[in-house]
Amino acid sequence: MSNILNWPDYKVLQVSELEHDYQVHAEVSEPPTQCPHCNHPEIVGFGRRDEVIMDTPVHGRRTGIMLNRRRYRCQSCRKTFLEPVPHKDEKRQMTNRLIQYIERESLRRTFSSVAEDVGVDEKTVRNIFNDYCERLEKTLNFEMPQWLGIDEIHIIKPRCVITNIQQQTIVDMLDNRNKTTVTRYLSKRTDRDLVRYVAMDMWRPYRQAVETMIPDATVIIDKFHVVRMANESLERARKAIRSALTPQQRRGLMRDRFVLLKRRHELTDAEYMRFSGWTLNYPEIGQAYELKEAFFEIWDCQTRHQAQEAYYSWLRQITPEMKAHYDPLIKAMGNWHDDIFAYFDHPITNAYTESLNNLIRVVNRVGRGYSFEALRAKILFTEGFQKIKKPRYQRQRIPEGAMGRMPFYGVAEAGPSTNYGADISTLVREIEAGRL
Repeated sequence: MSNILNWPDYKVLQVSELEHDYQVHAEVSEPPTQCPHCNHPEIVGFGRRDEVIMDTPVHGRRTGIMLNRRRYRCQSCRKTFLEPVPHKDEKRQMTNRLIQYIERESLRRTFSSVAEDVGVDEKTVRNIFNDYCERLEKTLNFEMPQWLGIDEIHIIKPRCVITNIQQQTIVDMLDNRNKTTVTRYLSKRTDRDLVRYVAMDMWRPYRQAVETMIPDATVIIDKFHVVRMANESLERARKAIRSALTPQQRRGLMRDRFVLLKRRHELTDAEYMRFSGWTLNYPEIGQAYELKEAFFEIWDCQTRHQAQEAYYSWLRQITPEMKAHYDPLIKAMGNWHDDIFAYFDHPITNAYTESLNNLIRVVNRVGRGYSFEALRAKILFTEGFQKIKKPRYQRQRIPEGAMGRMPFYGVAEAGPSTNYGADISTLVREIEAGRL
C-alpha cells in the first residue's frame, strides 16, 4: 500500500476515505531498541493504545493518523514507556508539519477557517498562533530607521504605530499611546541611537518618551497634523455661521463644506463661482477661508525664518470674530512652536499618511473579531508583507600572484539582509484583496 503520509517512519495499515476526512490507520515502522530510562536493551511488549494524531490536509480533506501505539516494559528497571512517535509535536496531538501549516495559514486567514480546514478546535489554532508570534518576536528584528515616525491607528481605541518614514513601513504597533508604553518600547531598542529625526503629531506623551529615550533626536511635528487644524478651524467657523442662518439661506450653501475645504487652486470654475457668491453674501465665510488659505501658504516657505515671519503676519490678520474659531490652532502653534518650525530645517513628513488612513479603513472593515494582538501579528509577521532589502554584492580581489599575473575578482555577499518592517502600501493592497 502506498504511504499517503510520505514518511517511511510509519507503516500505513489502512486508509479510510470519508466525505471530508482521511483516516490513516498506521503504526510506527521501527520499534525502540532500548529503555529510554536506563538504556537497557531488554524490553518487552506491554500492550498498546490507540491515539489520534492530526496531520496536514490531503486533497482538501482533514487528515488524522489513527496510531496503534505500542507500550513496553524494561526488564531491568521495570519501568513502562510508550514508543516514540516520529514527526509528532511535543505538546500537541498533531504532527510538526501541521503545526507549521497552522502557523503559516493563521497569519493570513481567520482562526475559525483554519480550524475547520484542519479539524482541530479554534482555541488550539489560537494557542499555536500565540506561540508562533512569541518566537517571531524573538527572531525578527526590523531595522531602526534614521527617520522615525510615531503615528497612531484606531483599532477599537488609539494605538501607537512606529514607522520608518523613508521606507514607508510599519516597524511596530503598540497596545496604546501612553508615555509609559512608548518609553518601554524605545528602551528595548538598543539601536535607538540610530534615530536622528522623529516626526509625530502633537501628542505630548510621544515627545516626552522621545526626549527621555532619544534625547539627541530632533522632534518634528508632521505638517499634516498642523494644517489639518486649520481645516478644523475653518469648519468651526462654517458651522457657527450656518447656525445663524435661516433654512432657506442654508439651502443656498449646499455642499459648502466640500468646497471650502479645498485649496483655492483646486477649485473648478463652477465651484469658484459658487464660492464667490457665498463670500459676497456672507463675508465671514470669506474671512475664514482666507485665513485657512494663508495658513496653508506658510508651508510653501523655503526657510524657517520666512515661515516664522509669514506666521506672525498671519496672526495679525485674525479679527476678533475669527479668533474664537482659530484659537485652538493658535495655542498649538504657541505650545509646539519649535517642533513645528523644525520642519523647515528638516522637511520630513509622513508621506504615507494617506496610505495609513486607508489601512485604518480596511483593517476596521475586515478586522472585526480579531484581537489587537492578532491583527498586530498578522500585519507585522505575515511573509510577503515585509520590505526586505537584500545585501549588495562586493567584489573581492584575489592578490596578484595567487592566480598568475592577471588580477581576478571574485564575488562575495556582503552582510545580512535588512528588514524594514511591514510595507504599508502592500498591506493595504493585500488586506483589500482579502489575503489577511
